[in-house]
Amino acid sequence: MTVNFFKEHSHVAMYRKSRLSSPSQVDELVLNYLKAKKGKPFTLAVDIGCGSGQSTRGLASYFDKVVGIDVSEAQIEEAKKVDGPDNVSYRLGLAENLEFEDGSVDLVTSGTAVHWFKMEKFMKEAERVLKPKGCVALYGYNIPTLLGYDNCPEDPDQIVEEMSAQLEPYETKGYKTVWTDYQEQLDAITFPDKERAEDIFIKFKKPVSWIKGYLKSFGVYQIYLKKDPENADASMDQIEQRLINALGGSSETIVEFSIKYFCLLASKHE
Repeated sequence: MTVNFFKEHSHVAMYRKSRLSSPSQVDELVLNYLKAKKGKPFTLAVDIGCGSGQSTRGLASYFDKVVGIDVSEAQIEEAKKVDGPDNVSYRLGLAENLEFEDGSVDLVTSGTAVHWFKMEKFMKEAERVLKPKGCVALYGYNIPTLLGYDNCPEDPDQIVEEMSAQLEPYETKGYKTVWTDYQEQLDAITFPDKERAEDIFIKFKKPVSWIKGYLKSFGVYQIYLKKDPENADASMDQIEQRLINALGGSSETIVEFSIKYFCLLASKHE
């Protein structure tokens, strides 16, 4: 996890504003899996690639201690700005070098970050730090769709897809694995006891402007911005305006989105 696209504070602030917290459906899925495989007590959870801490804070009520780790100093600073439970802390660190004692961790989790990991090294570290029957949970999600807009002059979902397609030329090999629901990462998990939960659909409401901010919060957008700064913002703004026109509102019009989550789950041996 040596890639760090989150150095600019403006980008990190957009990430914090635009990224979704881990939904309760995903948290419950992970916790029920951990309970079934290992059982309580739940002492320590480690959230790798924690960003500004949305998913880290969501685990606080279930564990004695939760530690969020990220390679980005700016992300860690942003996470620490948010008031949160006393049992949550953040630190700089790598997925491939987890600074925890052997057999001390109940859950190693990561939300939309595992595509940056060096999986072989990460799995060795996960096996080392996890308790017997401790678990790994790695989740991601796809591009959102809009709900209830079938009679627009232009298909809103097609416009969102075009906005997302602006990033495709800049996607890394690892990032492309998101579109296969992390099949490559599932294959790389060395624990025999593993599975993938699919088609977890979450509905939520946001302003129209949220989708542009969400896509611009991606690490690959930073690649786009550096390679083509004149067109990066302009192209996203133009497509957003088409979306606003199709919906017949403004950038602050509240609309309903749906997004599909998936989650890799694995349990260490006894």
